[in-house]
Amino acid sequence: MKRIILLLSISLTMYAGYSQSGFNGLDMNMGNLYRMSDAKTRSISPENFTGEKGKGGMAVPDSDAPRNTANASHAARDLGQGWKVNPFIRIQSGETFTLAEIEGPGAIQHIWMTPTGNWRFSIIRIYWDDEETPSVEVPVGDFFGMGWGEYAPLNSLAVCVNPGSAFNCYWPMPFRKKCKITMENINDKDDMRLYYQIDYTLSDVPDDAAYFHAQFRRANSNETSDYTVVDNIKGKGHFVGLYMAWGVTNNGWWGEGEIKFFIDGDGKFPTICGTGTEDYFCGSYGFIRDSQYKEYSTPYAGFHQVIRPDGTYKSQQRFGLYRWHIMDPVRFGKDLRVTMQDLGWRHGGRYLPQKSDISSVAYWYQAEPHAKFPKLPEWEALEVN
Repeated sequence: MKRIILLLSISLTMYAGYSQSGFNGLDMNMGNLYRMSDAKTRSISPENFTGEKGKGGMAVPDSDAPRNTANASHAARDLGQGWKVNPFIRIQSGETFTLAEIEGPGAIQHIWMTPTGNWRFSIIRIYWDDEETPSVEVPVGDFFGMGWGEYAPLNSLAVCVNPGSAFNCYWPMPFRKKCKITMENINDKDDMRLYYQIDYTLSDVPDDAAYFHAQFRRANSNETSDYTVVDNIKGKGHFVGLYMAWGVTNNGWWGEGEIKFFIDGDGKFPTICGTGTEDYFCGSYGFIRDSQYKEYSTPYAGFHQVIRPDGTYKSQQRFGLYRWHIMDPVRFGKDLRVTMQDLGWRHGGRYLPQKSDISSVAYWYQAEPHAKFPKLPEWEALEVN
């Protein structure tokens, strides 16, 4: 009896502590959607650059207003304040614009945007807790799985791209002190227009919360046939996703290459070795059914884009693929390197080391500080050609 009373007392104490701590409003899913929280919901857009409470939609139509403060003045001139006066921004050639600057603790929960212009020439960067180098540095099209600069529907848990060019990201991005998000227009001649909204929650962040990272790479053409997705990741964390824009320069099947994860000091041989490119992206047998490529877009993996030759200047096949490790993150304690073989077939049943045009984005979480990223190429090396 005494033992039962003791266990009951411990249980009640634990429950009381749990109730007092409350639900922080993060880690949302259908299983906890009913729960109340003291977290504060905020959102940043061109109609409220700071996300402050009660400060949205305050722009006043004024044709002489400073740039990016009343960009739709002409359309709103008959209706006045509160009627969609500044729903977008303009980022000039060579300019970097700060989309958001948020004091924590909290977490980004959703990003929506629809950028104009060349998606390879708009660079999104995210900085955590006043760090000097970004944890995210990626051309905006590639970050949202549109590396070829053309729309293709993408319907997954982490990223959705909807008609006509609506980019959505649901990667949770916690931060403790500060979050800063910028967009740079590296186009040498054209300005860009950007509609965007960044939805976030101000709340306590768990001690074991890692920071979101994303890094872009490109090899055009791939000279080694052993493409480096990412290397020099230092620290503790977990790899959560890969997007690839793959341009083929030869005939025949192109996706025999194996992905390899070199974890915590692996040398010549990796801890994880896949069995083929289409296998890694959760497909099989060349993504072919009824003698045709079959696009698919699922919660965790997709072969969502096939650009077919059109008989004139679009002479090469190009593909978009993604694989999210949401249910199976690749965890590392000290370091991580990831490669993908660029491998096809040649005559006589032999493998063909290829020279494809490959771009990629690696997504992972880790404790800060992170190792400095390689320098992003200039626009000439980024351009889709």
